[in-house]
Amino acid sequence: MRILIVDDEPAIHESYELCLSGESRPLDAMAAELFGEPAEQGDADIVFERRHCHQGLEAVAAVEHAKAQDSPFAVAFIDIRMPPGIDGRETARRIRALDPDIHLVIVTGYSDFSPAEIGKVAGPADKIFYIAKPFEVNEVQQMARALCRRWDNDRALAAARALLAQQVATLEEKSAELEANESRAMHIATHDALTDAPNRVAFLRGLTERGRRGGAFVTAMLDLDRFKLVNDTLGHLAGDELIRAVCTTIQAQAPQGAMVARLGGDEFGIFFDTDDVEFAVAACDRIVSACASTFNILGHAVRCGASCGLVMSEAGKERDPTDLLRQADMALNEAKRSGRSTVRVFDAGMDEGHRVRRDIEAGLNQAIVRDELSLAFQPIVGRGSLEIVGFEALVRWTTPDRGAISPGIFVPLAEESHLIHELGDWILDHALAELRHWPGQYVSVNFSPIQFRRSHFVASIMDRVRRAGAEPQRVQIEITETAIFDDAEHAAQTLCELRKLGFRIALDDFGTGYSSLYNIRKFALDCLKIDRSFIDGMGRERESAAIVHSIIHLGRALGLGVIAEGVETESQAQALRVAGASHLQGYLFSKPVPAAEARALAERKFMSLSGEHRAPPSLVAGARR
Repeated sequence: MRILIVDDEPAIHESYELCLSGESRPLDAMAAELFGEPAEQGDADIVFERRHCHQGLEAVAAVEHAKAQDSPFAVAFIDIRMPPGIDGRETARRIRALDPDIHLVIVTGYSDFSPAEIGKVAGPADKIFYIAKPFEVNEVQQMARALCRRWDNDRALAAARALLAQQVATLEEKSAELEANESRAMHIATHDALTDAPNRVAFLRGLTERGRRGGAFVTAMLDLDRFKLVNDTLGHLAGDELIRAVCTTIQAQAPQGAMVARLGGDEFGIFFDTDDVEFAVAACDRIVSACASTFNILGHAVRCGASCGLVMSEAGKERDPTDLLRQADMALNEAKRSGRSTVRVFDAGMDEGHRVRRDIEAGLNQAIVRDELSLAFQPIVGRGSLEIVGFEALVRWTTPDRGAISPGIFVPLAEESHLIHELGDWILDHALAELRHWPGQYVSVNFSPIQFRRSHFVASIMDRVRRAGAEPQRVQIEITETAIFDDAEHAAQTLCELRKLGFRIALDDFGTGYSSLYNIRKFALDCLKIDRSFIDGMGRERESAAIVHSIIHLGRALGLGVIAEGVETESQAQALRVAGASHLQGYLFSKPVPAAEARALAERKFMSLSGEHRAPPSLVAGARR
């Protein structure tokens, strides 16, 4: 242990040497003489390294040097009166300023300063001590040993505290890092990676918390119209960019305080406070209108649209978040069925309709197995002789509990649930089986746009025709304008392949979709089927009659046959024959009939305008003769 001794008298330094050299320990000798055993050696291992200074400035320099060399003094014994130069009080002050940890012992017989004055400049009080001159050897020894032990303990404690502080700082840093990681993980778990909007989990949690509070609020679901077309034509990167742009638009247009979340795909959820249905509908209309605009996506101008369904949550009623989403989704589906780009409010009737549709969908899955499906056939006749040239195959479903279910109900459900593939295969197989019983007529089968988009559509049809032993020339494929509009290039290629194989192609419901003269010229078609809505309006609306005449003239100019559907009166038939329609179909000639009746009609071959079967023209001529 290093000890500094500061005194201007050489004799005092000799006394310190006698006290601290370790060569004489009188108390130890006395204890050995009295008790016959050596004293405890607890402090015997302390060796004092002494540094003697005769003036205060010399001592201050020694302390400064020791600190610089990282070998500080533990204790300094300082005399007060040290002429010339600075006195002991000033020396103590400067040493304390250089080394806050050193223990100072003021040694003096007479002082110009009180201990309080010295303590004020050289404190703290627990690091400053006093010894009076003349001092005893044991007094100096004990003071030096005690203060050295304390200095050493203080250093060890300071080191432990520093280590602890470092460990605490490290722990706090790791805790902060863990908290940040947890926060990031929570953000990732509750936010959509593409838009950074809240995801379905966060939306349901927000709905749950909102439902626990009082007051009315609105839950809405919105999704984009024809979003798949963007993905298919421009790619998924463009689709992602459109989703981001639409999300930003919804957030900008949503009412203040609303939560906007991306629930998945092109579907978004919104909830906001209001007890006014009209305000809620207006707010959602504003969002839908904002989405129905043109977005600049990767250099392409993309026209977008959206549909929305909402449900009101009144105060004091059960507000389960899952149930609210389900009801908003039903309202959204109703908006889509109503023509898209619109807003619908949920009502109880939708829930009942949804339950019925769900039951029908579940029953349709088993309808084939239970032999509940059947085909009806409606004849297609030539305009001149009214010869039956073909039959359109129409599916029927009769259930034990609900009776007959309209195709207008179960076919769209089959398309939504993708049961349309199984249903379509069943219809084609049974239509081909019935074709064998006809003397030469063709069968016309309707195909859904979903079926038409299948990658193996052509191969599947050809395989079934071969297995049935039928000729492709006796099979007419009816496809709607919607199916070929969604992907014109794919549609053109598919229709061309079918024509090369010998199939007949009819464009169904012509005039109600998106066809243009370019499409009609581009696609491999055999005939156009005029939608029944135009035939029905011929006698009442000049526009319908004009459209019918235009379609007939267009078909004849392009070398295509024109089939008029929905012919129910003789005047309609006569007008269509005069206009030049090549074929007629409707209740005037025959309702859709079961397979057995269709076979009989096929054998007789001809029909009359009254719907009664008649003999061929040659037989009629013979009778007249």
